[in-house]
Amino acid sequence: MIILKRKSILWLVIFLLSLNSCIINREMMFKTPKDGSFQYDSIPMRPYEDYKISIGDKITFDLNTNGGKNLIENLTQTSVEGSGRGSVISSGGSGSREFIVKTDSTVDIPILGDLNVVGLTIQKCEDTLEYLFKNQYQDPYIQLRVTNRRCVVFSGNGNSANIVNLTNPNTSLLEVLAMTGGISQRGNARLVKIMRKVKEKREIYLIDISTIDGLKYADMVIQGDDYIYIEPRTRLITGAIAEFAPISSLISSFAVIYTLIKKY
Repeated sequence: MIILKRKSILWLVIFLLSLNSCIINREMMFKTPKDGSFQYDSIPMRPYEDYKISIGDKITFDLNTNGGKNLIENLTQTSVEGSGRGSVISSGGSGSREFIVKTDSTVDIPILGDLNVVGLTIQKCEDTLEYLFKNQYQDPYIQLRVTNRRCVVFSGNGNSANIVNLTNPNTSLLEVLAMTGGISQRGNARLVKIMRKVKEKREIYLIDISTIDGLKYADMVIQGDDYIYIEPRTRLITGAIAEFAPISSLISSFAVIYTLIKKY
Protein backbone atom coordinates (compact mmCIF):
# COMPACT_ATOMS: atom_id res chain seq x y z
CA MET A 1 0.00 0.00 0.00
CA ILE A 2 2.85 2.41 0.89
CA ILE A 3 4.64 1.63 -2.41
CA LEU A 4 1.40 2.28 -4.27
CA LYS A 5 0.98 5.66 -2.57
CA ARG A 6 4.58 6.62 -3.38
CA LYS A 7 4.04 5.71 -7.04
CA SER A 8 0.86 7.77 -7.08
CA ILE A 9 2.70 10.78 -5.64
CA LEU A 10 5.51 10.34 -8.18
CA TRP A 11 3.08 10.21 -11.08
CA LEU A 12 1.31 13.29 -9.71
CA VAL A 13 4.61 15.22 -9.61
CA ILE A 14 5.44 14.12 -13.18
CA PHE A 15 1.98 15.19 -14.31
CA LEU A 16 2.32 18.62 -12.72
CA LEU A 17 5.74 19.18 -14.27
CA SER A 18 4.45 18.08 -17.68
CA LEU A 19 2.07 21.02 -17.58
CA ASN A 20 5.08 23.36 -17.85
CA SER A 21 4.52 24.01 -21.55
CA CYS A 22 0.92 25.11 -21.00
CA ILE A 23 0.73 27.06 -17.75
CA ILE A 24 4.27 27.67 -16.44
CA ASN A 25 6.51 30.45 -17.79
CA ARG A 26 3.58 31.90 -19.71
CA GLU A 27 5.19 35.36 -19.49
CA MET A 28 7.96 34.32 -21.90
CA MET A 29 7.69 35.95 -25.33
CA PHE A 30 9.22 35.61 -28.78
CA LYS A 31 9.89 31.88 -28.48
CA THR A 32 11.55 30.11 -31.38
CA PRO A 33 11.07 26.46 -32.44
CA LYS A 34 13.09 24.05 -30.31
CA ASP A 35 14.14 22.03 -33.36
CA GLY A 36 16.58 24.78 -34.40
CA SER A 37 14.79 25.47 -37.67
CA PHE A 38 14.51 29.20 -37.06
CA GLN A 39 17.18 31.22 -38.86
CA TYR A 40 18.41 34.43 -37.25
CA ASP A 41 19.67 37.34 -39.36
CA SER A 42 23.33 38.31 -39.61
CA ILE A 43 24.37 40.71 -36.85
CA PRO A 44 25.22 44.23 -38.11
CA MET A 45 27.74 46.01 -35.89
CA ARG A 46 26.84 49.34 -37.47
CA PRO A 47 23.47 50.47 -38.86
CA TYR A 48 22.86 49.65 -42.53
CA GLU A 49 21.85 53.25 -43.12
CA ASP A 50 21.45 56.55 -41.27
CA TYR A 51 18.34 57.08 -39.17
CA LYS A 52 15.37 58.39 -41.16
CA ILE A 53 12.75 60.66 -39.68
CA SER A 54 9.33 59.03 -39.32
CA ILE A 55 5.78 59.95 -38.29
CA GLY A 56 5.53 60.76 -34.58
CA ASP A 57 9.15 61.87 -34.24
CA LYS A 58 9.90 65.02 -32.30
CA ILE A 59 12.60 67.25 -33.73
CA THR A 60 14.36 70.34 -32.46
CA PHE A 61 17.00 72.46 -34.17
CA ASP A 62 19.38 75.38 -33.78
CA LEU A 63 19.68 77.90 -36.60
CA ASN A 64 22.97 79.81 -36.80
CA THR A 65 23.87 82.50 -39.32
CA ASN A 66 27.17 82.99 -41.14
CA GLY A 67 27.58 79.26 -41.66
CA GLY A 68 27.85 78.67 -37.91
CA LYS A 69 30.93 80.85 -37.61
CA ASN A 70 30.02 81.83 -34.06
CA LEU A 71 30.11 78.16 -33.04
CA ILE A 72 33.72 77.89 -34.13
CA GLU A 73 34.63 81.14 -32.42
CA ASN A 74 32.81 80.03 -29.28
CA LEU A 75 30.83 83.26 -29.16
CA THR A 76 28.01 83.77 -26.71
CA GLN A 77 24.80 82.68 -28.37
CA THR A 78 21.89 85.09 -28.06
CA SER A 79 18.34 84.29 -29.02
CA VAL A 80 17.16 86.80 -31.61
CA GLU A 81 14.37 87.33 -34.07
CA GLY A 82 16.37 89.17 -36.71
CA SER A 83 18.94 87.98 -39.16
CA GLY A 84 21.99 89.92 -37.94
CA ARG A 85 25.49 88.57 -38.28
CA GLY A 86 26.67 86.10 -35.67
CA SER A 87 23.15 85.46 -34.38
CA VAL A 88 21.42 82.21 -33.50
CA ILE A 89 17.82 81.13 -33.25
CA SER A 90 17.57 78.11 -30.98
CA SER A 91 14.74 75.68 -30.46
CA GLY A 92 16.99 73.62 -28.21
CA GLY A 93 18.19 74.08 -24.66
CA SER A 94 15.98 74.54 -21.60
CA GLY A 95 12.36 75.11 -22.47
CA SER A 96 13.15 73.91 -25.98
CA ARG A 97 10.57 73.97 -28.72
CA GLU A 98 9.90 70.58 -30.23
CA PHE A 99 8.17 70.06 -33.54
CA ILE A 100 6.14 66.88 -33.99
CA VAL A 101 6.04 65.08 -37.33
CA LYS A 102 2.35 64.75 -38.14
CA THR A 103 0.54 61.79 -39.64
CA ASP A 104 0.59 63.47 -43.06
CA SER A 105 4.42 63.29 -42.94
CA THR A 106 4.83 67.03 -42.44
CA VAL A 107 6.16 69.19 -39.63
CA ASP A 108 5.09 72.80 -39.13
CA ILE A 109 8.25 74.93 -39.08
CA PRO A 110 7.96 78.66 -38.24
CA ILE A 111 8.34 80.91 -41.32
CA LEU A 112 8.52 77.87 -43.62
CA GLY A 113 5.16 76.29 -42.79
CA ASP A 114 4.45 72.60 -43.39
CA LEU A 115 7.50 70.69 -44.58
CA ASN A 116 7.53 67.01 -45.62
CA VAL A 117 10.38 65.39 -43.66
CA VAL A 118 9.43 61.71 -43.39
CA GLY A 119 12.09 59.49 -44.92
CA LEU A 120 14.80 62.15 -44.67
CA THR A 121 18.01 61.48 -42.78
CA ILE A 122 19.03 64.06 -40.19
CA GLN A 123 21.74 65.35 -42.54
CA LYS A 124 19.31 65.65 -45.46
CA CYS A 125 16.76 67.44 -43.28
CA GLU A 126 19.44 69.90 -42.10
CA ASP A 127 20.45 70.59 -45.71
CA THR A 128 16.81 71.14 -46.68
CA LEU A 129 16.19 73.60 -43.84
CA GLU A 130 19.39 75.50 -44.64
CA TYR A 131 18.32 75.85 -48.27
CA LEU A 132 14.80 77.03 -47.37
CA PHE A 133 15.99 79.51 -44.73
CA LYS A 134 18.41 81.21 -47.16
CA ASN A 135 15.76 83.77 -48.09
CA GLN A 136 15.41 84.82 -44.47
CA TYR A 137 18.87 84.50 -42.95
CA GLN A 138 22.47 85.09 -43.94
CA ASP A 139 24.16 81.76 -44.78
CA PRO A 140 22.09 79.62 -42.33
CA TYR A 141 23.64 76.65 -40.53
CA ILE A 142 21.27 74.08 -38.97
CA GLN A 143 21.88 71.56 -36.19
CA LEU A 144 18.91 69.21 -35.89
CA ARG A 145 18.12 66.49 -33.35
CA VAL A 146 15.42 63.87 -33.01
CA THR A 147 14.57 63.97 -29.32
CA ASN A 148 12.33 60.94 -28.95
CA ARG A 149 14.48 58.17 -30.48
CA ARG A 150 14.04 55.24 -28.13
CA CYS A 151 14.26 51.47 -27.79
CA VAL A 152 12.38 48.94 -25.65
CA VAL A 153 14.34 46.65 -23.33
CA PHE A 154 13.07 43.47 -21.66
CA SER A 155 15.84 42.72 -19.14
CA GLY A 156 14.96 39.07 -18.60
CA ASN A 157 12.74 39.35 -15.57
CA GLY A 158 9.84 37.99 -17.57
CA ASN A 159 7.27 40.63 -16.69
CA SER A 160 9.00 44.00 -16.81
CA ALA A 161 10.36 46.30 -19.52
CA ASN A 162 11.98 49.71 -19.89
CA ILE A 163 11.87 52.37 -22.58
CA VAL A 164 15.30 53.95 -23.11
CA ASN A 165 15.75 57.32 -24.81
CA LEU A 166 18.67 57.24 -27.23
CA THR A 167 20.07 60.73 -26.85
CA ASN A 168 23.39 59.59 -28.31
CA PRO A 169 23.08 58.35 -31.91
CA ASN A 170 25.92 55.85 -31.29
CA THR A 171 24.56 54.27 -28.10
CA SER A 172 25.85 50.70 -27.79
CA LEU A 173 24.04 47.58 -26.61
CA LEU A 174 26.12 47.51 -23.42
CA GLU A 175 25.25 51.13 -22.66
CA VAL A 176 21.53 50.45 -23.10
CA LEU A 177 21.72 47.44 -20.77
CA ALA A 178 23.57 49.56 -18.21
CA MET A 179 20.83 52.20 -18.39
CA THR A 180 18.25 49.57 -17.46
CA GLY A 181 20.24 48.04 -14.59
CA GLY A 182 21.84 45.24 -16.58
CA ILE A 183 20.55 41.73 -17.13
CA SER A 184 18.20 40.58 -14.37
CA GLN A 185 19.02 37.63 -12.15
CA ARG A 186 16.67 35.45 -14.13
CA GLY A 187 17.84 36.70 -17.54
CA ASN A 188 19.88 34.49 -19.85
CA ALA A 189 22.93 36.36 -21.22
CA ARG A 190 23.30 33.69 -23.92
CA LEU A 191 19.94 34.55 -25.44
CA VAL A 192 19.79 38.28 -26.17
CA LYS A 193 17.44 38.93 -29.08
CA ILE A 194 17.46 42.26 -30.91
CA MET A 195 14.54 42.97 -33.23
CA ARG A 196 15.13 45.78 -35.70
CA LYS A 197 12.80 47.20 -38.31
CA VAL A 198 14.53 47.13 -41.68
CA LYS A 199 12.33 48.48 -44.46
CA GLU A 200 9.04 46.57 -44.24
CA LYS A 201 10.03 43.81 -41.79
CA ARG A 202 11.89 43.21 -38.56
CA GLU A 203 15.20 41.42 -38.63
CA ILE A 204 16.03 39.35 -35.55
CA TYR A 205 19.58 38.98 -34.25
CA LEU A 206 20.68 36.51 -31.59
CA ILE A 207 23.60 37.66 -29.43
CA ASP A 208 25.51 35.72 -26.79
CA ILE A 209 27.22 38.02 -24.29
CA SER A 210 27.70 35.39 -21.59
CA THR A 211 31.43 35.01 -22.38
CA ILE A 212 34.28 37.37 -23.24
CA ASP A 213 33.84 36.43 -26.91
CA GLY A 214 30.57 38.35 -26.85
CA LEU A 215 32.33 41.62 -26.07
CA LYS A 216 32.49 42.47 -29.77
CA TYR A 217 28.70 42.37 -29.93
CA ALA A 218 28.36 44.53 -26.81
CA ASP A 219 29.49 47.48 -28.96
CA MET A 220 26.67 46.99 -31.46
CA VAL A 221 24.97 50.34 -32.12
CA ILE A 222 21.32 50.37 -31.04
CA GLN A 223 18.84 52.22 -33.24
CA GLY A 224 15.56 53.92 -32.54
CA ASP A 225 12.57 51.55 -32.40
CA ASP A 226 14.79 48.52 -31.63
CA TYR A 227 13.39 45.83 -29.32
CA ILE A 228 15.93 44.18 -27.02
CA TYR A 229 14.59 40.99 -25.46
CA ILE A 230 16.68 38.99 -23.00
CA GLU A 231 15.07 35.59 -22.72
CA PRO A 232 14.34 34.53 -19.13
CA ARG A 233 15.57 31.19 -17.88
CA THR A 234 12.74 28.69 -17.47
CA ARG A 235 11.48 28.06 -13.97
CA LEU A 236 10.34 24.45 -14.03
CA ILE A 237 10.24 23.56 -10.32
CA THR A 238 9.67 27.02 -8.84
CA GLY A 239 7.13 27.78 -11.55
CA ALA A 240 5.21 24.59 -10.80
CA ILE A 241 5.25 25.36 -7.08
CA ALA A 242 4.03 28.91 -7.67
CA GLU A 243 1.25 27.74 -10.00
CA PHE A 244 -0.04 24.96 -7.79
CA ALA A 245 0.50 26.50 -4.36
CA PRO A 246 -3.05 27.93 -4.24
CA ILE A 247 -4.49 24.56 -5.32
CA SER A 248 -2.41 22.76 -2.71
CA SER A 249 -3.59 25.18 -0.05
CA LEU A 250 -7.21 24.62 -1.08
CA ILE A 251 -6.82 20.84 -0.99
CA SER A 252 -5.26 21.05 2.48
CA SER A 253 -8.15 23.19 3.71
CA PHE A 254 -10.70 20.69 2.39
CA ALA A 255 -8.74 17.87 4.01
CA VAL A 256 -8.82 19.62 7.40
CA ILE A 257 -12.55 20.32 7.08
CA TYR A 258 -13.22 16.72 6.03
CA THR A 259 -11.22 15.40 9.01
CA LEU A 260 -13.10 17.62 11.47
CA ILE A 261 -16.48 16.63 10.03
CA LYS A 262 -15.57 12.93 10.15
CA LYS A 263 -14.26 13.22 13.70
CA TYR A 264 -17.27 15.00 15.13
